[in-house]
Amino acid sequence: MADEKRGMRRNLTAYGDEEFSLFLRRAFIKAMGYTDEALDRPIIGITNTFSDLNACHRTVPQLIEAVKRGVMLAGGLPVEFPTITLHESFAYPTSMYLRNLMAIDAEEMIRGQPLDSVVLIGGCDKTVPALLMGAASADIPAILMVTGPMLTGNHKGERLGACTDCRRFWARFRAKEIDEAEINEVNSKLAPTAGTCMVMGTASTMALCAEAMGMMLPGGAAIPAVMAERMRNAEATGKRAVELAKERLTPKQIMTPDAIENALRVLLAIGGSTNAIVHFAAIAGRLGFALDLEGFDRMGQETPVLVDLKPTGQHYMEHLYEAGGLATILRELKPLLHGKALTITGRTLEEEIADARVPEKQDVVRPRSNPIFGNGGIAVLWGNLAPDGAIIKQAAATPALMTHTGRAVVFESLEDLANRIDDPALDVNADDVLVLKNAGPKGAPGMPEAGYIPIPRKLGEQGVKDMVRISDARMSGTAFGAIVLHVAPESAVGGPLALVRNGDRIRLDVPQRRLELLVDDAELAARRRQWTPPQHDGEERGYRKLFLETVQQADRGCDFEFLAPKVTMRVPRKP
Repeated sequence: MADEKRGMRRNLTAYGDEEFSLFLRRAFIKAMGYTDEALDRPIIGITNTFSDLNACHRTVPQLIEAVKRGVMLAGGLPVEFPTITLHESFAYPTSMYLRNLMAIDAEEMIRGQPLDSVVLIGGCDKTVPALLMGAASADIPAILMVTGPMLTGNHKGERLGACTDCRRFWARFRAKEIDEAEINEVNSKLAPTAGTCMVMGTASTMALCAEAMGMMLPGGAAIPAVMAERMRNAEATGKRAVELAKERLTPKQIMTPDAIENALRVLLAIGGSTNAIVHFAAIAGRLGFALDLEGFDRMGQETPVLVDLKPTGQHYMEHLYEAGGLATILRELKPLLHGKALTITGRTLEEEIADARVPEKQDVVRPRSNPIFGNGGIAVLWGNLAPDGAIIKQAAATPALMTHTGRAVVFESLEDLANRIDDPALDVNADDVLVLKNAGPKGAPGMPEAGYIPIPRKLGEQGVKDMVRISDARMSGTAFGAIVLHVAPESAVGGPLALVRNGDRIRLDVPQRRLELLVDDAELAARRRQWTPPQHDGEERGYRKLFLETVQQADRGCDFEFLAPKVTMRVPRKP
């Protein structure tokens, strides 16, 4: 660390007299009841991301107490401080719109306070990447811990889990397979405990990938939120935070290209959320790296899906915990990993794998010789409809639709989609391709999880379960289907998606990694001359103005361009 000052002497308020600044700081902090002896210890910050609107973080107050215990046992002084928090279902217009705001908040609070190290407490989808982005930029010793997944519910003898089963039962309700009384009963059973979604959604994905990247204590990703082991993990995290302050091990020493590649390898093997691609592009961007989608696709073609969890499998996170958590996955992936990558423990990844518990028997993590899905859980597509790439979670899609040509049924916006998708007069057939425009980073704004375009009601009532759907939006990691996402450039900035019209033919060829609009270049050029960009309410002031003027496209992680340093390397690197 360039700044050698420690504890209360770090980041002094600028009064022009450092000793007076320290004198004043100690005077006011003593109003909190601290003694001089306490204030002479390493100061360990703890992010308080609790909110009454965030059930994923309901246990944060208890976790903070456990972290504090660990910090004090190791000789440090724990100090919690608030940051904003985000819950996917309680953020308008979308939590992705506010992720960068949380990252800025975390960075500036870490940078602007006298912290020798910091414990980052995240959980719900965008909180983990926001905290890692902020920590990467602030670059003082930091360690991540997560709130952990919920336990499952039960309905008529069937396990239920948010939110894959939310979507499954809602689709059944829309198709009139179940009535209003039953959907209301299910609604009370989908999230039975505190914690994050217990399927392989974005929260579980980011937790496992962050552990694989080395920023979390081994075993920390999969422990259910309500288990005593989660509190013991918090205590151990607090203890390690004090050690990090003394060792001065910083995020940039952990989040190296090797570590990011390990995280991406795990993302593919767990059948993880497509959201993680955007988040790791942003995390990498904060470190001066650009995510290479071609390299990621190459990595996918040699990394099978091994984890049998919903939505691509059958189990839930509590079962993965019982099966040994991430260590069981890493053991299967070991030949494909950078084993010498340093972790937050100060040991290498291969050392941690060697010391991890080996379950006697489990059926959640498959061997590489018998995968759930053998050809890469996520594929990257290119073509005249996606010059800068698009993605599809092929492991969670209908195989028969992976090569498909169909007629475009176009929705110009989220409002247009809401108004017409269930209209009995909608001209749509099961072989058509549903296209949603203006749902990308700038278009919505905030790139909402609207890519999971619902099956039109009249087709759902006929038994149609899946269709090819294309947008510049995202999709929840808990969702499933033949859904093309993150089309870049987005339609709102004039990407080719903006030019698609009803009746156009679109060809999807996942094996060949192609996404093509079958319209000749002259016609597309004529349409482009007629195109005008969409307008947004409130774009002249505040955070929305900042967002619309500076947000980058999906392939750059949707971070603000002024927050990312100059690119020095692309990851994954070429073999």
